[in-house]
Amino acid sequence: MATAELLKTNDVDAVEIHTSGRQTNLFKELWDDLANSVKYLRLVAVSLPDTGDATISTMNQMYAIMEPHLSCFNLWQLDGRPMSGDIGRGATRESIAFAVRVAASSERPPGFLQLAGGTNVHTVDGLKKRGLFRTHITCAEPNHLQSLIGGIAYGGYARKIVGRVLSSMGSENGVTGIECHAEHLLKALKEALHLVGSVKSYNHPDGMQR
Repeated sequence: MATAELLKTNDVDAVEIHTSGRQTNLFKELWDDLANSVKYLRLVAVSLPDTGDATISTMNQMYAIMEPHLSCFNLWQLDGRPMSGDIGRGATRESIAFAVRVAASSERPPGFLQLAGGTNVHTVDGLKKRGLFRTHITCAEPNHLQSLIGGIAYGGYARKIVGRVLSSMGSENGVTGIECHAEHLLKALKEALHLVGSVKSYNHPDGMQR
């Protein structure tokens, strides 16, 4: 089933479009194909790498392409260090620096910002130090820097930490589903909750401490 037809089934809440962050011709072609189906979505996310001085200009070009048919929230996924999965503090600096630069630009297009690429367990602390992390308190000003950060994508890093649990399970039990092994499933959930909890600002329930 083509993507546009799938969206019309009204079973899809969001789409993520990966781009090179440079040329917009292919993006326009894709968006034109989706145009009549976008009204069924609640969120459109566009992922792009840091292209230096051209970043904001390209974002504005893509937003101009989307705007006529955009009736839902939009989000820019800032891919600071694509698919790295690195665990050190230094790995997340590029992602945070990218977000800081885009957030500070008065010429950026509308939309929330989401960090990706190089994100790990140190990302939230880095955002707090730069005044970009949103806490429980909702910012009064919609354009306040803190209100711009709509999320953090933990792709490669999340796979790495959960993968360690899966690897240990495989070495002990061979090829099998984690649902069949409560101890390993609980360990994987603890790792995931520890990571996501720092973004969602919630405490782990009793018995789920890492």
